Amino acid sequence: MGRPYVFITRKLPDDIIAPIKDIAEVAMWPHDDIPVSRDVLINEAKKADALLTMVSDVIDQEVLKAGKSLKVVANMGVGFDNIDVPAATKYGIAVCNTPDVLTDTTADLTFALLLATARRIVEAAQFIKEGKWKSWSPFLLAGVDVHHKTIGIVGMGKIGQAVAKRAAGFDMNILYHNRSRNIEAEKQLGATYCSFQELLATADFVVCLTPLTNETRHMFNREAFRKMKQSAIFINASRGAVVDEQALYDALVSGEIAGAGLDVFEHEPIDASHPLLTLKNVVALPHIGSATRETRTKMMELASRNIIAVLQGKQPETLVNKEWNSR
Repeated sequence: MGRPYVFITRKLPDDIIAPIKDIAEVAMWPHDDIPVSRDVLINEAKKADALLTMVSDVIDQEVLKAGKSLKVVANMGVGFDNIDVPAATKYGIAVCNTPDVLTDTTADLTFALLLATARRIVEAAQFIKEGKWKSWSPFLLAGVDVHHKTIGIVGMGKIGQAVAKRAAGFDMNILYHNRSRNIEAEKQLGATYCSFQELLATADFVVCLTPLTNETRHMFNREAFRKMKQSAIFINASRGAVVDEQALYDALVSGEIAGAGLDVFEHEPIDASHPLLTLKNVVALPHIGSATRETRTKMMELASRNIIAVLQGKQPETLVNKEWNSR
């Protein structure tokens, strides 16, 4: 019986994938900045026992059905909305993600995005680079305070709780909305559970960290933005499709809300002509929530360990479809 075959959809460092090579034949897409083509992905799935994928790869029923020998899809990300998990379960394919190792890193970026938007950091840096700083004035690029304000976190999972911990350090009043109460966050951080509508109406900073599901798609729509304070700032570090981007643009242009910090977009990568990028009160980042060298390395290592475990007939560390039964 031959060695199992593993396909990796981005170029990863050789030392990271060395443990997989010890037990399997490995092929890897030769680019780290260009996505694997659909045709190549499907053809590789036909041969593969395992796929190591990125959150930008669409692993739908067509890919999974093609994988006649496919045993595991290890996704490099905490989110897995790019994978048809029910189809994977039907075909006996384990789906794994990389939670926990990126919690603090993503929380750091989320709070940095909040600070940058509130204090107009990106706008100020560009202002000085363009030679526009001619004198001091009382309200030159004046932003708004973060300390002692109210933060409303939508999605109080591990990352949400880590953001709340950072907010507590700024003496912020912490509100949250979640599918269920997070008693730990309430006890340890003084967070207060409230309805989505109450959070929108009360928070100075509305931070979206909810996963993308059928229920959360476009939950931040025209009605939601109209309920927010005119002085409110919206931060999204979860998934772009949770937001109706046209509604957000309209709310920013009309002054219904004051600003937005965005690390994610509905269709990525976005073009420089995207309407939201034309607005000075928007700070936009290229989906870098977990992008530190330390954390991305840990994510790669965890995805690799999950693949090795399944190929060796063991339980993976971070299984998404708990009802999975290996075929």
